[in-house]
Amino acid sequence: MRTLLALGGALLCLASAPALPAGSSVHSTAVSPAASAGVPLPARMADTGGGSQLITAVAADTRATTGTVTWWDRRGGRWVRAGSAPARFGAKGLAEGATRRQGTHTTPTGLFDLPYAFGIRPAPPGTAYRYVRAGRDSWWCQDNDSRAYNRWVEGLPADCRPAEAEHLVAYGTQYAHALVIGFNYARPVRMRGAGIFLHVNGRGATAGCVSVPAGAMRAILAWAEPDRRPHIAVGTRRGATAITRY
Repeated sequence: MRTLLALGGALLCLASAPALPAGSSVHSTAVSPAASAGVPLPARMADTGGGSQLITAVAADTRATTGTVTWWDRRGGRWVRAGSAPARFGAKGLAEGATRRQGTHTTPTGLFDLPYAFGIRPAPPGTAYRYVRAGRDSWWCQDNDSRAYNRWVEGLPADCRPAEAEHLVAYGTQYAHALVIGFNYARPVRMRGAGIFLHVNGRGATAGCVSVPAGAMRAILAWAEPDRRPHIAVGTRRGATAITRY
């Protein structure tokens, strides 16, 4: 979904990872006292998707618009942090993915796959994921009445209203590089939400996506290996939407 501009303007809304460029803030994720005792966050989660790579996106609570994204490798039977960066969430915080409503400017919580990567700019060096370049005819349909609901389309279908779709190339900063988050994707539920991505930061909170600094997004794409079935888990430190529930 599109990023919500900071001043209330127009809405706009994926072994060691490569070092982040100068200026990118990197830090560890402190989610609970157990983490400080040496138990990695993925090891405390109910499900990690069954692969050996995982991205966690953690906010303090459902009202938060910022938090931390961390990417993890499972090696030798143990989860190891590969990288970390500050994250932004929806302008109205986070909401349980199973009951979220479209247009609420909330980031859905849950555990999701990462179907493919895309971007206006070429794929960063080392990208192994399927990567689709966005061009002038590339749109993401969010029209609940369209057969193309929550799908990338080349050329806007007649049943997808332009006001209910994103012209991807119009957002050169945010969609320079991105990963599609598989929220409401495999079997879309109308009015649940469409166009949820992990993408580059804009000027403020998002309208439902997760965003990170540009250097972190490039590092994640160079790190992610589709054969290792990476997933993303989005949640809070505690409560009904605690990331450990997913």
